[in-house]
Amino acid sequence: MPGANPTGAGQTGADPLPQRLFHYTLGFLRQTRLRRILQLAGHDLCLGLPGPDDGVVVWGRSPYAARGEAVAQRRKVPLIRIEDAFLRSLRPGRLGDAPIGLMLDRHGVHFDSSTPSDLELILARDPLDDASLLVRARDGIARLQTLDLSKYNLHDGSAAPKPGYVLVIDQTFGDASISHAAASAASFAEMLVLAQTEHPSARIVIKTHPETQSGLRQGHFDQSHAQQGQGRISLCTTPVSPWRLLQGAIAVYTVSSHMGFEAIMAGHRPVVLGQPCYMGWGLTDDRNPLPRRKRRLTRTQLFAAAMILAPIWYDPCRDRLCNLEQAVDQLEAETRALRQDRNGHVATGMRLWKRTRLQQVFGQQKPVLFVSDPIRAAETAARTHRSLLVWATKTPATFQSIQIEDGFLRSRGLGANLIPPLSLVTDDLGIYYDPTHESRLEHLIRAPLPPGGQSRTEALTKTVITGRLSKYNLSGTMPNLPPGHRILVAGQVEDDASLRLGTSHTGTNLALLQAARAANPDAILIYKPHPDVESGLRPGALPAPPANNHPAHAALADVVATRADPIALIEACDEIWTMTSLLGFEALLRGKKVTCLGAPFYAGWGLTTDLGPVPSRRLRAADGHPLPRPTLTQLTYATLIAYPRYYDPVSHLPCPPEVAVHRLVTDTIQRPSLALRMLARAQGALASRASLWR
Repeated sequence: MPGANPTGAGQTGADPLPQRLFHYTLGFLRQTRLRRILQLAGHDLCLGLPGPDDGVVVWGRSPYAARGEAVAQRRKVPLIRIEDAFLRSLRPGRLGDAPIGLMLDRHGVHFDSSTPSDLELILARDPLDDASLLVRARDGIARLQTLDLSKYNLHDGSAAPKPGYVLVIDQTFGDASISHAAASAASFAEMLVLAQTEHPSARIVIKTHPETQSGLRQGHFDQSHAQQGQGRISLCTTPVSPWRLLQGAIAVYTVSSHMGFEAIMAGHRPVVLGQPCYMGWGLTDDRNPLPRRKRRLTRTQLFAAAMILAPIWYDPCRDRLCNLEQAVDQLEAETRALRQDRNGHVATGMRLWKRTRLQQVFGQQKPVLFVSDPIRAAETAARTHRSLLVWATKTPATFQSIQIEDGFLRSRGLGANLIPPLSLVTDDLGIYYDPTHESRLEHLIRAPLPPGGQSRTEALTKTVITGRLSKYNLSGTMPNLPPGHRILVAGQVEDDASLRLGTSHTGTNLALLQAARAANPDAILIYKPHPDVESGLRPGALPAPPANNHPAHAALADVVATRADPIALIEACDEIWTMTSLLGFEALLRGKKVTCLGAPFYAGWGLTTDLGPVPSRRLRAADGHPLPRPTLTQLTYATLIAYPRYYDPVSHLPCPPEVAVHRLVTDTIQRPSLALRMLARAQGALASRASLWR
């Protein structure tokens, strides 16, 4: 697996790390994530005294590391130091979040300049000229900036100061990364003076550390320093994005902060007063040079070494080592959930049996408040400064709310059979199946692919196809199909909102069949009823033919494929006719021609034959000029990656679509409990069947 190093990171050709690692601090016992990553990397954590083939492990340069250092020296065994990778978690470790990556170092530790670390040896000795590695690094840099991901990710949408300032980066007082980088508290005072002296007319913005903002640790600067600046110096104590701060800076000063590394990635040449791992390679203005570092690198090479070659990355959902890209996928999902849910939600229009999953997905930051009455729900949301979530089919026209619906890779089984979804979509503009209003999905379809989006979408699509996945992933038999030009006609639930809103006159399955037959008199038509219709839960069954077998009704379908595998049918047919069914999108993924009589979300972009009322906004700009046509990759990225939110029922974490696909392919999904089934049946006896999960 590219980027995963199961024998230990950053060894630069050295012998493999010992399998058994002995430790002498309780932290290694308490941190289950750390122990698991080490175990997956091939190491056993042990107590006692190491033998000649064993090693000792310590945490960086912590105050307790001396115990392990002494044992390793006496027993003459390797000493391994562990530190967090440069992309860590949502919150600092002191707030309880476990790391998503680690650095294992047998020579030193990356922030200690007194001796070369494994990372430094990679930077000094590795060719760092592999083309695929550098492409991954360039995509990684761009992706972290686009996703606004940093080492810690509690920053919100707070505005940065007006551009044109000099950025001075503070750190926590007494941190080991300062003293071991040949710096001290005095270096911070010197840094502030230098910033003012070298930029006499510029404003100075001091960025406080996230742990200082959270009240966990003291920094080196406070409001007294701003007061001394007589209006020229300000303290940035709000959770502003590091990338946004760097974007507005004309110069950056740091002692040894990781944000100096990010400053390089943002295009700066930061002034560095200490000796962090990223100085000395020709990318920084070094005020405390380290003579042994003489090589000149590009920022892409620096990123490749620090983020791809040196760390061990961990996938907490699938419980395995992974590469940088997969770690970013996971952190992207967790950060998206944090940013959308941090203020909390009020939900209305949600049936009782749905609420457990909705709480799991949207209530990890603050519990979702469920209020049955829509008016009272809106008032509660306004009073508590929460957003209002409404199930899409139950949204009053006058409400300003976020609409919710099932995602497109939903489950193994129908919602009507009480199977909760792995994915849900949220839309603050409309909802994807309603073409009468613009939706957030339409914006995403028109957007250019983000860094790495092409390769990610292609890989996900390949997995979906080889895994034979669909929305509900129902198994079924395959009927015998006559030879010839086969057309799959996708039946739907006839009271479905997508038909009511997305078709003009062809709103029944019979009319769909009639249109398909009229346009294709010699084709083999295979009609696929909707699973909810087959189960008798929703309307849409074809009417029985009249006794005289009137020609207008006869021989419309050559085969009625009841309880058949929808993916097998798509694969066996040459094209698909539909009104607004998701089967049309699933057919596009598999390279099939699709004809739409309605206006589903995937129609109107030049990828389908559109016989229905496609919204003009998908075709032309407001000034009447034609709009660029999105590619199938753009449509797929928006539909399966950018628009839905995914939840992993095994790890109980927000997850990327790749994890949901893994669960569906391997069928590692929990089944509904007996209590949930009884609750749903009781509700179903009192409520309309049409209000079930579709």
